[in-house]
Formats: sequence, structure tokens, C-alpha cells
Amino acid sequence: MYLSGRERRTIELLLSKQEPTTIKTIAKNLEVSERTVHRDLKNMEDVLSQYELRINKRAGVGVSVLGDDTDKKALKHAIMKLQYTDYTPDERQSIILTTLLEAREPIKLFHLASELNVTIATISHDLDMLEEIMTKYELNLIRRRGYGVKIDGAEENKRAAISYLISKHVSESEVIQLLRKNIEKEDPSNAISNRLLGMVDQDKLTYIEQTVNAYRANLPYELADSAYVGLVVHLALAMERLQKGERIQFDPVYLKELQETKEYKIAHEITFTLEEQLQIEIPNDEIGYVTMHLLGAKLRNHEYLMEESSLDIAYKAKQLISFVSNILNKDLLSLEHILDDLVAHLKPAIYRLQQGMNIKNPLMEEIESDYHQLFFILEEGTKKVFPDIHFPKEEIAYLVLHFASALLRMDKEITLKVLVVCSSGIGTSKMLASKIIQQIPEITEIESSSLFDLENRKWSSYDFIISTVPIKHMEHEYILASPILTTEDIHKINSQIRKLKMKAGLKKAKITTLKNRKITKQETVNHIKGIKSMTSAVISLLEGFYLQSYQGNQALAFILQEICKELEEKQVITDAKRVAIKLQERADLGGLGIPNTMLALFHTRSEDIMKPSFTIHPLAKSIIVQGMDGNSMKIKYFLIMLSPINAEEAEMEILSFISSLLIRNQESTEIFQSEDQERIGSYLAIQLHQFIKEKLTI
Repeated sequence: MYLSGRERRTIELLLSKQEPTTIKTIAKNLEVSERTVHRDLKNMEDVLSQYELRINKRAGVGVSVLGDDTDKKALKHAIMKLQYTDYTPDERQSIILTTLLEAREPIKLFHLASELNVTIATISHDLDMLEEIMTKYELNLIRRRGYGVKIDGAEENKRAAISYLISKHVSESEVIQLLRKNIEKEDPSNAISNRLLGMVDQDKLTYIEQTVNAYRANLPYELADSAYVGLVVHLALAMERLQKGERIQFDPVYLKELQETKEYKIAHEITFTLEEQLQIEIPNDEIGYVTMHLLGAKLRNHEYLMEESSLDIAYKAKQLISFVSNILNKDLLSLEHILDDLVAHLKPAIYRLQQGMNIKNPLMEEIESDYHQLFFILEEGTKKVFPDIHFPKEEIAYLVLHFASALLRMDKEITLKVLVVCSSGIGTSKMLASKIIQQIPEITEIESSSLFDLENRKWSSYDFIISTVPIKHMEHEYILASPILTTEDIHKINSQIRKLKMKAGLKKAKITTLKNRKITKQETVNHIKGIKSMTSAVISLLEGFYLQSYQGNQALAFILQEICKELEEKQVITDAKRVAIKLQERADLGGLGIPNTMLALFHTRSEDIMKPSFTIHPLAKSIIVQGMDGNSMKIKYFLIMLSPINAEEAEMEILSFISSLLIRNQESTEIFQSEDQERIGSYLAIQLHQFIKEKLTI
């Protein structure tokens, strides 16, 4: 049996789909013309017939492979055993790029041509195609006759290009399987993936994963699988490159800023452990990049609005929600949790975009096609709300899932409980859950799990499992479904429900809900401890809140100094001068004025701050400051929010909740600008009381 690389890819694509695939989709995936696809399909008929399979073309529907599932599996197995020297242009170019990034000396074109079994002219054309990627990562492709070809550029840019290749060709599931040491050692049908995974020693990779996992619990937030895998792969690549003498450079000013974060301390502990085990010196520049990964991996950062630019992002998120609401003529801001959820997604997303970190979204084309209008609205919305940041389509697709999930959220009576498995991405799991709840009334109690957490699940507590990704070595039966929930997926799920009803007589049965499930003693103790800590934080903040007008010098630095002196007298801080400097430095980093108000939130964390504090200081007359939207604006009210450097999680959550109140609605804005201490204090007390009441629910 002989198949060209393109024909192999076509067969693999068709066998992976349960529904017909259009010629246009195949052509787009293979980057060829539709005429070429038609010609390849004709050539493939003989190979398929050897396995009792045939091509089925339906006008307006698409192409599929018809035949018995056993025969399809036999063909898949045969394809895996083929020795491939014929790659698609994209595969070939990725192999060339990987080879050049690994090499420290120039490589002759005829060596590349010989390895890939193509002509030198083909290699030369492939290098032309790679120029665009080189430019994107600020790398130079040096090509000289008699010299060969070599990639020149900064080490950090080379690593970024390698990360791009890994994100493009290696799935998170493959890395997870490798970490669990149960990946198939030889899979010739995925030569690119094998080559990239082979760039690091497996034992080293496993040890790095164990080290990261040991410190994972120290982070004040959860890591998505994608972030976890990204960090492990980054560290593995870094160790390999360091041992080859390749070093990166990190901006020393930015590194100094990062050293004050919790993430830097954890990154330092991780690298120190790796230094001892691997007998390698890891420079501070590497610690800076590990810190960036941790900072860019936050999932629930609405609990950390005290951090730099977080309230700015909350304001931007509200602008984006309003933009979409106006176009759709729907009050999306009234939907519960949409602002918190969007801020939770945007904070790491914007960080990734600003730092040039790659993101992969395999559902991008499907989401753009199925939610074309919403996709277009969010493309326009991000341009308007974030004019200085380019949102690629992959990122827009994730935003679409957030908004679509909010629009589809519905309350239904609970009858069945299922587990939804996703490799990563909160928006993806929420999207699928919302779709299931809307389309299938029998299911409304849904729990989500990442691939990493499956080992800890009690399978008997779920009626069945739905996964958005294939799960290798899975003993329990599950339904593989698209996050978009296709018609075929709905049929499969409904079929499973009918089987359950016939088998166990569940038509009238009620499934245990979260409210009446058994709660362990330790869960109760931990929950009560958290409530106690939160209650103490609320009491401290409410008792410490005051409003004090300021009548003196109108220079920003002088105002901050005088306010801090007052706070020092009240024993909130120990060094007024140093805290005032920290507040000024934060103001210099970016706008703190809240647009369409007269408010400016000055906030910082410092070891000179003894306890959390929130105070308001009206000025005698307004001054000009930079707003969160980058424009100059008049402000009259200084809102000072302070936190100790090692504040408890409950204290940070309370401060972030207060921050969110500032932009909640017009009524809350008017209250904070009222200069009425009793009214503001009463409003804070009511809102915080409601906040804690919600937390009391286990």
C-alpha cells in the first residue's frame, strides 16, 4: 500500500470525523485547492477498497468513509505502520524548522533534502514559506551558498518558536500521556509530534512534572491543564537548552518588579529544586520566565483585583459586555457571574498576548462558523475596547464561548448527573454544560474535570461521562462529544439516557444534588474556617473604613504622602513614606482613574502595611490624572486600598469584591462619590453581608 502524505492526512481526517466533512474543509486543512482534494479522493479509492471501505460523496453535505468500524480500525492501524518519507508541505516545513532551531551550526540544504526525500528546490521553497514565521519571532534565516542555512536570533525568540511548534503539533493529551509514561513509543503517523517530544529526555520531563506538581498547591489559584502542561514543557526545554549553553536575557527592571510577587517565590523554589537534582545552574533570567508562566496561568483572578491593572481589566471587561449587550439588545450585565468570569479569563489572556505567549484553540474554525455573528461582534468589540492589543482569532473564539455560555445559561430541574471531561479551558466546559442543559432536559447537574483529575473521581456518583477529548486507557465508558454539541452528539446522549432509564428505571428517580450530598467532616471544618477568616476580614475593614477630606497641596505625590501619614497614625501602616512611594509607582505604571466617574483607586501591597484597609479621601478641588482607558480625566475622590504583602486569601477576596463594587452600576458609583461616610459605610456593610451569606452555602 502506498499513500502520499496528503492522501494519508485526508484519510486520517475523514476517519476521525463521525459526520461528513466538506471538500472545502478538507482543502483548507491541507492548504490545497478543492480540485486537488477531488483528485486525491479518486486516487484513494483503491486503497480503501482493500479494506472493504468506500468514499461517500453527498452534494451539499460532504464526504465520509463508509464501512464497518472494524475495517476502519484496520485501515487506521495499517496507516500507523507505514514508513513515511512523503510529508505534507506543512509537516515538512515544521520538521525543517525544528531541525534548524535545534542546530548550533549551519546545515547544508542537500542534507535536509536527503532526510525528507525531496529536491533542494523544494527545501528552498519551504524556507521561503518559513520566512513569515521567522519574522514573527524576530529570528533571521541566514542562507548563503557554500555556507548552508542557519537560524540566528535571541534564545528567548528561539524558544518561543519551539513553543509555537509544540502548541501546533502536540496535543495536551499526548504530553499528559507521556508524563504518565503510557504513550505509545512508536507512532509513525505522527512524526512531528514524536520529534518534538523527543527534544527532551523523558525521565527529565517526568521529574520536572513531579517538581512542579509538588509546588502547585502553593499557588493561590488553580492551574488549567493547558497552563500546567505549558509550564512543564517550558521548563523541560529550558533545562535542555541550558545544558547546551543557550541562555536567555530578561529585562532587569521587569525582573525586579516580578521579585515581589508570590509567583516569583514559587518559581524560585521550583528552579532551586531542579538545580540540585539536575546539577545545573539556573540563572535568575530563567526564574523570570517561569514567573511569567505562573502569572499568565491564573484562572480565578477576580479574587486578586489588588494586583496590577486588575481593576483596569474589570473595567474593560464591563465595556466589552456593554458593547455586546448594545448590539444584541440584551442586558448581559444582569446575568450572574458574567463579569467575574470574563475578568477571570481576560487577565491571563491579556498577559499572554502582551508577552507574545502562544495559545492553541482547535475549535476556532468550528466556533467561528457556528457563532459567526457573535464572533464578528467580539472581533469588533476587542478592537474598540483594547485598541493597543491584537486579539487573534484563537483568543476571540474563547471569548465567544464565554458569551455564548452566558446566553445559554438556564435553570432546569435536576434529574441526571454527568461528568464533563475537558483537557483545558473553563469557557469550553461551560459552553458544553450550557448546551447540554438547554438541549437535554434530563441533565442539569453537571460537574467538570480535567484529564489530570480523572484519577481522583468517584465514578459511581455519575450517571455517565461526556468528554470533549479522547481519553486513552479509560476503563469506563464515555461519550466523545464536541463542545459545540452537534446533532450527532445529542443523539448519542439521548440514546444513553434511554438505556439508563430502561436499565435502572430512572423515569421517576431523583439524583442526589449538591445540596443533599454527604459532606465530610473535614470539608465542613475547612469551610467554617474560611468563613471565620472572611468574617474577621470584613469586620476589620468595616471598622477601619473612614472618609476624610483633604484640603492641602494638590500635587499627587504630596496628597499620597499626607494620606499615608494619617494611616500611619491610625496604625494601618508602619512607614508612610515608603507606602506613599509604592502608591506613586503604581500610579506611574498606568491609569487609575475610573472612566465616567470622579473616582481613582490607588492600591498596593507592601510589607509596611499591617492590615487590609479601604478609605476614601475627597479633594477640595479636582485634579487631572490618567484614566484606565488611557485618557486624561478629572478626579476628586482618592480611594486608597492597601493590603499586607502576605495577606490571607479571604482578605484579598474581600478587597477584590469591594473593587468590583466600584464599577458595578451607576448607583454604586454615585454612593462612592456621595461624600457621606455613613451612607457609604452602610452600603459596604450590606453588600459584604450578602457576599458572606452566599459564601455560607456549602
